Amino acid sequence: MVAWDIRPQGVQGQLKIVGTHAGDLEKALSAFMTDLSEAAQAAGTAVPGTAASTPLHGPVAPGQAPLSQAAMGPVAAALGQYAQARQAQLKSMAERIQAAVLGAATATNEYVEGDLDTAKQAQDAAKSVRLDLLKDMGAGK
Repeated sequence: MVAWDIRPQGVQGQLKIVGTHAGDLEKALSAFMTDLSEAAQAAGTAVPGTAASTPLHGPVAPGQAPLSQAAMGPVAAALGQYAQARQAQLKSMAERIQAAVLGAATATNEYVEGDLDTAKQAQDAAKSVRLDLLKDMGAGK
């Protein structure tokens, strides 16, 4: 990189905006997962009421969940598969947001300290979503 021209106050302002949006996204994803779970529970099963649970016999330790399990219908199974299939994408999205914020904060802090090599390393780690490197640089503090 030939030259740096960073305005730390501007970066801080943008990081606050990104943080607000990331918080909104987290709330939306939480609500989505709750709604998905509730939809799966409300979908019912394709079996008569008495067969809607699988009773298992045996002793249960105090404080443990009962051994019987509710039967899962086709809609609940499909919603579960959908959530499982999207899990990697949601995790990747969260990691990219975290890497971008940590990378920008670390690079800016190193720029202010005059350490342009470490600032460049922070930028590169953010680009490649290397949260482990960013945390080792002290960005998670």
